[in-house]
Amino acid sequence: MTSILPPIPRFVMTVFEPISLIAGAVAPFISPEWFVAEQIPGNPTQPITTQTAMVAYQLGNIYLLLAMVGIAVLYTTTEPRVVRNYVIALWLADIGHVAVTCWVMDYDKLIDIMNWNPLTWGNIGATVGLFSVRTAYLFGLFGPDIKSASKLQ
Repeated sequence: MTSILPPIPRFVMTVFEPISLIAGAVAPFISPEWFVAEQIPGNPTQPITTQTAMVAYQLGNIYLLLAMVGIAVLYTTTEPRVVRNYVIALWLADIGHVAVTCWVMDYDKLIDIMNWNPLTWGNIGATVGLFSVRTAYLFGLFGPDIKSASKLQ
């Protein structure tokens, strides 16, 4: 593995995050009706339009794309600026992802954390967790980036 990230953000961003993105990519292809209904807890699964199915499939495709881009960038570059800029882009996307989820969700369901479903925990809980790791990394709380072998020579 050529990732220059310190151990904790390396595990989170090169192992945990791609696996969770792949799970998110597979879910709409298994059942787009379930995937759409589960975006907000307590919504019953019901038939969806072909347009809604298309959006669910495209979202799954984007999750797969994000997993591949993350693996490609973090496993191949030894340039700290590239890694940092990539993490900043993810950090900003985390803010947007959580903000949109909170904006669209009914307030009562949003604050009823005990009744969140797995997708809500992914959309808010996991994203806030990733945001926290990215923030700590950007502030240098995990220590410096690991020097690549080619840079040490």
